[in-house]
Amino acid sequence: MKHYELLFVVKPTLTEEETKAKFDFIKDVVEKNGCEIKAVKDMGVRKLAYEIEKHERGHYFVLYFVGPASSIEEILRNLRLTEEIIRFLNIKFEKKKEIAQWEKLAKATIEKKAAPKAEPKTEAPKTEAPKKEEEAPAVEEVAKEEAPKTEEAPKEDAE
Repeated sequence: MKHYELLFVVKPTLTEEETKAKFDFIKDVVEKNGCEIKAVKDMGVRKLAYEIEKHERGHYFVLYFVGPASSIEEILRNLRLTEEIIRFLNIKFEKKKEIAQWEKLAKATIEKKAAPKAEPKTEAPKTEAPKKEEEAPAVEEVAKEEAPKTEEAPKEDAE
């Protein structure tokens, strides 16, 4: 059994349900071909490095799985035929160091998913008052200084 990482990008124009359906389809294809999925990472919608099929963004997914080398050809064929997938990348980890790195990535993905999300802080950020030496001049003073100086024309009395 070989260790693999499969990254694929789904079109951003799909609804949330359609995106989930495409992800489930690819996941089923991987499992039907005798592979065992160890971890899944939904990276969300991100900006692409360059425009692909007139899309500037894409929904990224990463699958970490173990399976026979013979199954990869069928998985990649299905990825090519699925129109909603605009790019994919499959990486095989063979050496001991690479496999150790794969295990770290898969474990980190599982732990991150299992960890409870931190609640957002409601406390307002603290701001320091400016020092007296660096205080900005009052708005009125600035307005007086910046206002253009005009000379008044002498008034003529109508008699």
